Amino acid sequence: MRGNTKSRYRNQAARPRFSETVSEIEILTEELSHASDGSVEWRISDELVDYEDAIHEMERRAQAIRDDGAPELVWLLEHPPLYTAGTSARDEDLLSPDRFPTFRSGRGGQYTYHGPGQRVAYAVIDLKRRSPDVRAYVDALEEWLIRTLAQFTVTGERREGRVGIWVRRSDISAREREDKIGAIGVRVRRWVAYHGISLNVDPDLEHFSGIVPCGISQHGVTSLHELGQTVSMPEVDMALRRAFGEVFGNNHIMSKR
Repeated sequence: MRGNTKSRYRNQAARPRFSETVSEIEILTEELSHASDGSVEWRISDELVDYEDAIHEMERRAQAIRDDGAPELVWLLEHPPLYTAGTSARDEDLLSPDRFPTFRSGRGGQYTYHGPGQRVAYAVIDLKRRSPDVRAYVDALEEWLIRTLAQFTVTGERREGRVGIWVRRSDISAREREDKIGAIGVRVRRWVAYHGISLNVDPDLEHFSGIVPCGISQHGVTSLHELGQTVSMPEVDMALRRAFGEVFGNNHIMSKR
């Protein structure tokens, strides 16, 4: 790991985003792909996973990474319909409090929806092994989503002040609009990051109407299916694994649960 990582990323507000130049993406990839043991466990759950069970498992793995040097984890799953509230969530943004169960997540951000048809990728990552820079890690998560979408000919974009990935499209009146297709939420304890990303593959988008997603009311949400990409969840998983390898490094071990 290079010794001057923090100085490299300290003034990111005044420098180009990573997607703007290939050289900066390569720098980020090099920093974040260096791990002492090089092992990442990939887990895929075919059944819906209860939210509290997922949180418990992530916290258990994070503790094992800190204490015993356990492998990092990327866990691909779907949840039953639910809302989660991040540390910045405002009560007024929960528009339908009785619609689905709501959980305080402890991650950064505001309200979001999880449910069938949305691929959640929980990443339990040791930033101390890779690069102890939370901002660089969030940028890497965004790059992971962007490269995943590109494999389905969808252009995902960053927006200043709006964490997550957005797509530009035209509505029925041919007016340009921006909709969110991928969300990011992270919690870091003692340099182990957990939570991760979610990608709308083919969820019921109407379920997002019970909240103000991520506290942003002037933009909507979309999915791969709504954009005309009829893809299966295994195809999405393959794209996620490929893009993860490009951004974070390819070493991994597989498990299924």
